[in-house]
Amino acid sequence: MQKLTESRIRESFVNCTKGEAARLHIPRDLDERPFADLDFLGWRDPGAPDRCALVAERPDGSLVGIALRFPPPQRGFLQRSLCSLCLTTHPRSGVSLLTARRAGKAGREGNSVGLYMCTDLACSLYVRGLKQAEPGARFEESLSQEEQIERLNTKLDDFLDKVLR
Repeated sequence: MQKLTESRIRESFVNCTKGEAARLHIPRDLDERPFADLDFLGWRDPGAPDRCALVAERPDGSLVGIALRFPPPQRGFLQRSLCSLCLTTHPRSGVSLLTARRAGKAGREGNSVGLYMCTDLACSLYVRGLKQAEPGARFEESLSQEEQIERLNTKLDDFLDKVLR
């Protein structure tokens, strides 16, 4: 992913109003983010623990940002969940169903789509082995790292397509 600026990030949002996009908290550490190792830029809003955002480059080179919501925390101390993008398992609330309002008229009518993702939004780093989850959280796969990255991007593009419909 190429390095992003705050203005490009704010302009990329498709499922919220311009006012909502202007009020979104944008990470202050953009210069320190490892963009070369990211398939998308994701962050949680420190002022609203039930909200996060994700910005990704589409195959056509366009930039798409979506605002997402977290469900309320669940009490499940023994459960493990699997991220749909990177196939990393996490205990407790390490994976959440993130929901995004659809873009356009469908979103204004209240329609949304969801995807189970790592709560820390570090899927790109888990796939590349740059961030370690708990022991046993990543399955040994027969796919190469490049193939795993391609799978992550395909699943992310499919989700973004659903938001944009």
